[in-house]
Amino acid sequence: MRIAIVGYGKMGKTIETIALSQGHEITLRIDSNNPLKEHIDSLKQVDVAIEFSAPDAAYEHIKLLLENQVPVVCGTTAWLDKKPVIEALCRSNDAAFFYASNFSLGVNLFFQLNKAFAALMNKYAHLYKPNIKEIHHTEKLDAPSGTAITLAEGLIEQLDDVDSWGLDSEEEQVLGIQAERLPNVPGTHEVTFNADEDELSIKHIAHSRIGFAKGALLAAEWIIGKKGVFGMEDLLNS
Repeated sequence: MRIAIVGYGKMGKTIETIALSQGHEITLRIDSNNPLKEHIDSLKQVDVAIEFSAPDAAYEHIKLLLENQVPVVCGTTAWLDKKPVIEALCRSNDAAFFYASNFSLGVNLFFQLNKAFAALMNKYAHLYKPNIKEIHHTEKLDAPSGTAITLAEGLIEQLDDVDSWGLDSEEEQVLGIQAERLPNVPGTHEVTFNADEDELSIKHIAHSRIGFAKGALLAAEWIIGKKGVFGMEDLLNS
């Protein structure tokens, strides 16, 4: 594959290392000092773009790529209020867009486990209070993480007594999410049901960014030649 890496931070550089080791070519490296809008002609040489930039830049990056019919794999979070616009733009341009809040295989299995856990605990909702805690590196700009939000959405789907989530919330019917930032933490997520007598929890701990990068590259390989809007469930079920 000929890949454009849009967002050349730690994640982008990890993707580059693994992509090169797999025999792929990096044709563009985009960051704040090398804006995408200056490389429109070069996009004709790109098979797929992998977008891991900043929340305030992601929308314009994705829009520009889709308008030039470059397949986009995106893992940037905290811009999703504009996701419906991007999905409509993707379809109107007969392009391809793949979004995931987390590309790790382990995390996506965790998402499924989370829903099953919540469905079981829903029978005992009057006894246990649900909560999510996430920990990430200090360079992460958004809080809570996109992964934590996806976990929250899975819980809300299954729990009758919870209808929304809130950062550090302790309100009734609101799922509380705690976000902590510590040096050199790739990502830890824990879902807890707590009562006075005991506590049940499930946890996912990422040991490095490699799992995220491998998943993004797998998605990039998979999306080439396709048209439409996709996510990890489409990839894992294919």
